[in-house]
Amino acid sequence: MAPPNLSGRLSAGQTTKSRLRLLVIQALVFSLFVTLFARLYYLQVVGGDAYHAQAASQSVREVVVQPQRGLIVDDEGRPLVANRPSWVVSVDRTMLDKMSHGERTRLVERLAAVVGEQPGTIRKRLVTCGDPGSVTGVCWNGSPYQPVPVASDVRRTVALRILEQPEDYPSVVAEQQSVRAYPQPYGVNLAHVLGYLSPITKEEYDTAQADGDHSLNGASSVGRAGVEKQYDAWLRGMPGYKRVAVDSMGRMLGDDSEVGSQPGDTLVTSIDAKVQGVVERQLAQTIRTARHTYDPVTHQNYKADSGAVVVMEAKTGRIVAMASQPTYDPSVWVGGITAKQLAHLYSDKAGTPLLGRATQGQFAPGSTWKPIMTVGALNNGFTPQTRLDCSSGFQVGNRWFKNYESESYGMIDFARALQLSCDTFFYRVGFHFWQKYGSDPTDVNAKDPLVEAAKGFGFGKETGIDLPGEASGRIADRHWKLAYWKSMKDYYCKMDRQHSAPNSFLRLYSHEFCLEGSYYRAGDAVNFSIGQGDTIVTPLQLARAYAALSNGGTLYEPRIGKAVVSPGGKVLKRIAPQVAGHVHYSKASLRYVNQALLGTPKVGTLAWKFIGFPLDKVHIRGKTGSAEVYGKQSTSWVATFDDNYVVVMMVAQAGTGSGTSGPAVRKIWESLYGIRGTHVDPGKAAIPGTTPPAGIPTFMKDGSILPPARKEH
Repeated sequence: MAPPNLSGRLSAGQTTKSRLRLLVIQALVFSLFVTLFARLYYLQVVGGDAYHAQAASQSVREVVVQPQRGLIVDDEGRPLVANRPSWVVSVDRTMLDKMSHGERTRLVERLAAVVGEQPGTIRKRLVTCGDPGSVTGVCWNGSPYQPVPVASDVRRTVALRILEQPEDYPSVVAEQQSVRAYPQPYGVNLAHVLGYLSPITKEEYDTAQADGDHSLNGASSVGRAGVEKQYDAWLRGMPGYKRVAVDSMGRMLGDDSEVGSQPGDTLVTSIDAKVQGVVERQLAQTIRTARHTYDPVTHQNYKADSGAVVVMEAKTGRIVAMASQPTYDPSVWVGGITAKQLAHLYSDKAGTPLLGRATQGQFAPGSTWKPIMTVGALNNGFTPQTRLDCSSGFQVGNRWFKNYESESYGMIDFARALQLSCDTFFYRVGFHFWQKYGSDPTDVNAKDPLVEAAKGFGFGKETGIDLPGEASGRIADRHWKLAYWKSMKDYYCKMDRQHSAPNSFLRLYSHEFCLEGSYYRAGDAVNFSIGQGDTIVTPLQLARAYAALSNGGTLYEPRIGKAVVSPGGKVLKRIAPQVAGHVHYSKASLRYVNQALLGTPKVGTLAWKFIGFPLDKVHIRGKTGSAEVYGKQSTSWVATFDDNYVVVMMVAQAGTGSGTSGPAVRKIWESLYGIRGTHVDPGKAAIPGTTPPAGIPTFMKDGSILPPARKEH
């Protein structure tokens, strides 16, 4: 009997199982496709709008649109600071980062060659501030989505080349931006008054963010000095924002939407450009002349290393003109300053051009101090009838204090002492008060009417001018001398003990200073009375004090800003003169000094420089000064005023007051009143009508600016 056929049965069973598996697999695949299609349906149909919006938002970047900064104009509406278009080349780092190292290197080298920069400089500018390798002042402080500027003021042909050849310059953007321009009406420089801009720092940006200040962003430029800093909040405007669509490679596809920027407001100043031009030219010419003039004391030409002029409205404290030397070109900051240029601005060899001598320079006032001392004396026992000896010298202890050139004029009154600038007359005044109130040299609280007078006229502290960085000057009274001795005694006592002084003067000085440097001696008192010793003032402080002599005793906070006007021409803020205080002395003493100083340009120390000047029509009062500083040549001072103006000029290391500064001061007065020879022609005056306008310029809708309307006389 044959065995059963099992292979047929096994084959049939296996076939059934295979079909079953296939059905399972088919079911699984079908379910996966059903799930996939269901998901696709959900994404595209049910949730399509939401996901489309999310995807769109991820391909849109927000770019800051910087506002155009506000204008700065003079009192007639002449632009002192404006704006101009500049081609700026920037690099989009998001696209740059997607390139290979080799591609980035080649691009930077190609870009550097076409814009005239070093490849290393461009690389430094592309580093975010705070990141490893960042260089302060060079690194990028703005948004990571903002193209980083790497070259400014490039030629138009270069910008067009970059725009027309995008395949050679991927990630590079060339566009026009607004930068500061300096029209220089009448050739004015005005750098120390105007100031400059520089990129915002991380600390400033963080502070702005914390304060909710939306007018600043990481790419902002802010005022660093002058009125650019003082009125920065008005001038800067409000940035806008542009939403830009980009593709997956970060390339710009087009604008999505934009919120426009708001231009900054216009600052109207009290500066008159025509007067400023005269002042700057006269100061520069005076310094040039002094440097070619022989100094018989040092047997070399005067160094004339710095100078300043202030022209102020006597009745309001407004600044009409203010110049300092040495100065610099304010446009050097536009587009970024180089390390070499910055070093020059701070260089002692170059005369530290960044320092504005009118408000930050501090100098011994010399004989321009004497009118202030006269007011103090007349209110503390002396009278207009007082007569003192203007001898050739005056003995104080073991020291002989000489009169200028050892002149002797006998017994004279205060008026003649001011006109002749007699030192020995005022030595006697200072010595009298020292003997009466302060002969104990260790009594720091002793009364001193002359020190009180100096403080009463605002010396020893800032005037409050609307410029940052003003110096306070110094009144070298008993308290100051004690404080200085405490701070320096270790240094000089060590020099005295070790006999390490480099010369005989310092050997004697260190020995005496160590023993009794805190004592306020009679010599200190007589030096103080003529503006010598350790007392120092700024030219602005002196101008403000002389304005108080002119206007009857009111001390103003000097002002440069006059008004803030919106881009549409609306007056947003009028900046009124601010009274800082009053000189609390008798009106009679102020009138006496005014009358006495009328004689200085007629018969006094200034007369030889004002021959032929119509003093009967323009009633100028004046005082000259030649301040002596150890180791340096004399500082030349001339301080003058009438009922309308104060004109003060100072040139350091330049000789006598009238001899050096007198001619320039006369020229300034001639420009103020339109004087030609002995004739006064108001129609030829630098300022129409000879006095500054009370109103402000008119800003028209077409952008033009009209001078202020003046009342008919």
